Amino acid sequence: MSTLIAIGAGIAVLTGMGAGIGIGIATSKATEAVARQPEAEGKITKLLLLGSALAEATAIYGFVVALMIIIMLA
Repeated sequence: MSTLIAIGAGIAVLTGMGAGIGIGIATSKATEAVARQPEAEGKITKLLLLGSALAEATAIYGFVVALMIIIMLA
């Protein structure tokens, strides 16, 4: 049974990988947008930070779920 718990926790932690990929893509697109329209840098930066925070929150939720799986079921 403990093997299944470890597999479930590992799958829950994989949300961090998705968040990292998403933040990387968003950063590259924001960099391209600033290169094309430097006068819109302030607006682009605000939107980038908001999107990064939301993506990072999903990674944190996945980590918390993994910890809950380990603590509650182990």
